[in-house]
Amino acid sequence: MSTDVTDKTPAAAPPGRNGAGTGDGLLRLMLDGMRRNMRQYGMLFALGLIVALFAVWTDGDLILPRNVSNLVLQNSYILILAIGMMLVIIAGHIDLSVGSLTAFVGSMAAVFMVRNDIPWPMAVVLCLAVGAIAGAVQGWFIAYGGIPSFIVTLAGMLTFRGLTEIFLEGQTLGPFPRGLQKVANGFLPEVGPKTNYHNLTLLLGFGLIALVVLQEVRDRRRQQEFALDVPPVKLFLLKLVALTAAILTVTLLLASYKGAPIVLLILGALLVGFGYVMRNAVIGRHIYAIGGNLPAAKLSGVRDKKVTFLVFLNMGMLAALAGLVFAARFNAASPKAGLNFELEAIAAAFIGGASMSGGVGTVLGAIIGGLVLGVLNNGMNLVGIGTDWQQVIKGLVLLAAVGFDVWNKRKVGS
Repeated sequence: MSTDVTDKTPAAAPPGRNGAGTGDGLLRLMLDGMRRNMRQYGMLFALGLIVALFAVWTDGDLILPRNVSNLVLQNSYILILAIGMMLVIIAGHIDLSVGSLTAFVGSMAAVFMVRNDIPWPMAVVLCLAVGAIAGAVQGWFIAYGGIPSFIVTLAGMLTFRGLTEIFLEGQTLGPFPRGLQKVANGFLPEVGPKTNYHNLTLLLGFGLIALVVLQEVRDRRRQQEFALDVPPVKLFLLKLVALTAAILTVTLLLASYKGAPIVLLILGALLVGFGYVMRNAVIGRHIYAIGGNLPAAKLSGVRDKKVTFLVFLNMGMLAALAGLVFAARFNAASPKAGLNFELEAIAAAFIGGASMSGGVGTVLGAIIGGLVLGVLNNGMNLVGIGTDWQQVIKGLVLLAAVGFDVWNKRKVGS
């Protein structure tokens, strides 16, 4: 007796594939996309909420054009350090020496320019070389000497702080040449017809919007080519609209004051350059590999010691750049400069999405994490919250960010 297997009731189509349930299916798809990309979007949303909260709390003072410019200038050196620290943490290490190295390079800059009258462009190159050498020495001990980064950079923190005291003889030394001061405190010149906005800043802002949209579209297409999960189209478009609105808002605020600070262009160049390296270059993939799974990376042929060495050399150069910006902003080198900068940079990296276990994080995340701390500092100062409570609040924010990372990994693994 034969059995007819063709006359069966067809299975119901999943919601959203046919006419029925399309709206519910799309909503579930968007929610699932947001959940899977929570690490990427979470702190961006948090930054927006913090800005909105303090904008209301300060009666709009937080988002005044002058204050927005001050936010950039006040946090520029921490953001520079945060970029380098993000790469160090992605590689599975830590660097406790960057605050002291920042102060040491600032003292060297004062010795070069103030005591010995070396032209400031040449002195800048020398200071960057000093930072690179300092980072390379620490990187050699970590990569080839096999000493844990915590120990090496702790020793570096003490050494560079002592050298700063020695070179400055315990005194503040300045002032710096006006050319260097303009790099840290200056703004782009005005060009074109006279309007109510800074024309060059508007042009740069519109160009940045086009670049960001193009990059997001290219990244999405590349992910689709490799059959990787991508956010739903509506969520992707919402992200583009949000990014465009954020960039346009900041552009208009800066353009309505004095224009974009010069140091903002330096930060932009670092963000674009290091973002490209970490997304597309071989060295970037190797940094993620050694931080994510060192044994597997070695078996794949990754030269982990060389990569680690280069990561710390790069951190030294960025610490030197931060030291120059900090010293030029305050027009003096001080033995007490750079105190707790390493903690601010580490906090910015973790708040921006870095993982304690390494292998996870983005350069943009470091910038977002640094801005979260910067807006918190600025907003709390504007509303009159004391420094004691400011430390408590920032500590809780850091704990919440790391706790979210641990919770998210447990949820994914379960």
